[in-house]
Amino acid sequence: MPEAKALYYEEVKDGSLRCLLCPHHCRLKDGQVGLCRVRKNKNGVLVTSNYGEISSAALDPIEKKPLFHFYPGSAILSVGTFGCNLNCRFCQNYSIAHGDPPTECVLPESLVKMAEEARKGGSIGVAFTYNEPSVWYEYIREAAPMLKEKGLKTVLVSNGFIEENPLQEILPFIDAANIDVKSFNEDFYRQICRGRLEPVLKAVEKMAEKIHVEVTTLLIPGKNDSSDEIRELCRWLAGLDESIPLHLNRYHPAYKMLDIPATPADTLYRARDLAEEYLNFVYIGNLAGEENSTRCPVCGNVLIVRNYFHVNVCGIKNRQCTRCGSKVDFIKMD
Repeated sequence: MPEAKALYYEEVKDGSLRCLLCPHHCRLKDGQVGLCRVRKNKNGVLVTSNYGEISSAALDPIEKKPLFHFYPGSAILSVGTFGCNLNCRFCQNYSIAHGDPPTECVLPESLVKMAEEARKGGSIGVAFTYNEPSVWYEYIREAAPMLKEKGLKTVLVSNGFIEENPLQEILPFIDAANIDVKSFNEDFYRQICRGRLEPVLKAVEKMAEKIHVEVTTLLIPGKNDSSDEIRELCRWLAGLDESIPLHLNRYHPAYKMLDIPATPADTLYRARDLAEEYLNFVYIGNLAGEENSTRCPVCGNVLIVRNYFHVNVCGIKNRQCTRCGSKVDFIKMD
């Protein structure tokens, strides 16, 4: 696939270009590539090298994104490319985020056809996931409206490190997002992820105003799992909406962080107990056998039973709890 012209950049006096897609604002001389590895100054024009290039595609349970309150029990066509605008030392998908995986060119029209075919198998739409979707911006900006026209849902699984203008432009074509808040500590973002926390928080706040949002935090022993930090994260999230689901995921050694062992189960349980002081829905991920049912926040009735990715919506009827009759408007479903 030939390089495509990128959006969101400006010329600088010395002839270089400043990318304005994410908060890094990479300043690129001719021939230079941004931190994301996909945006390049080519003869005074910013181009992107991953337009239409798919490195991974699968029909996944929606819960795998993870999205627990968005069409529970459904499937979604998941696609990803390569590149990322952060450089997390613990990256779980480093082979495509920071590597050079083989790809196949799938133009937006063909992606829509793939999604329509997947709908026959129960898919509700397309999730842009696996690597960071914001560095695939031009492709998603073109494909998402086409998917919406066909009645298909669009989902982002993102680190949220994106500037406000491109985010606001694309949000009308997005239905849901899971945002990975790596930590609630600026030093963590700078030292371990090569990024910043504040823009991520702003992106989550903007998304929560307009679309369905869930948040994931990967708990790393001794790095971002202190009680104080978890409380700060949950206070902030509850300030937006105490019904936003928080997924506390177990870390496993990967990429450049192989010296820290996997998160102990007790750490995850302690974090969940703390989080539940502020939030209605807290789930534990990447821990085998963990029960992650959704309960009515009013009466405690089990609304959704989950066994890994097997889901049974058993306590909701006519968008109400079958026990107490409370509205279940915090779960998106037909």
